[in-house]
Amino acid sequence: MNDQLPSKKKALKLLFQSGCSYKVVEHCKAVAKVATEVAEACKKKGLDVDVKLVEIGALLHDVGRSETHSVHHAIIGAEIAKSLKLPNAVIAIIERHVGGGVTTEEAKKLGWPIKDYSPQTLEEKIVSYADKLIEGSKRVPIERTIERFSRLPQSSIDGMKRLHEEFSSLIGDLDAQCDTA
Repeated sequence: MNDQLPSKKKALKLLFQSGCSYKVVEHCKAVAKVATEVAEACKKKGLDVDVKLVEIGALLHDVGRSETHSVHHAIIGAEIAKSLKLPNAVIAIIERHVGGGVTTEEAKKLGWPIKDYSPQTLEEKIVSYADKLIEGSKRVPIERTIERFSRLPQSSIDGMKRLHEEFSSLIGDLDAQCDTA
């Protein structure tokens, strides 16, 4: 898998070439930093995790923000990733990172292709979770993110809480490492 992944430098270049703003790229870099920390912590606990996939998936998770900042950036990002011939594992991370996941019913309401967009693999879950711990390019407590997205469907909020509980039980609570500013 790793030999098919773009390098970190190439992933950053792809973000800029796709039209992502500096702020989006900085956000993606911050998410990648946290996601890599989570992946390394999981690896230390004996879990089988592809740390390089997590890093590259996290860097590219918001490539769709080059065209929209709506929830549809996940679907648009997956299309961009397909056009760039990125590995399917990266495409899945991009399309499954929003909220705590998008159910089949929610996908139907959004006009997306009908399927479940909830993170499935450990790598997908790590990127989705790390994204919830970053606001802009600063680390924030999960409660702040949940409060900020309180207008989302309850299933998405529940998904965020499940991810937090899963990773807190696996590697401890990351909220202690948040920026307080």
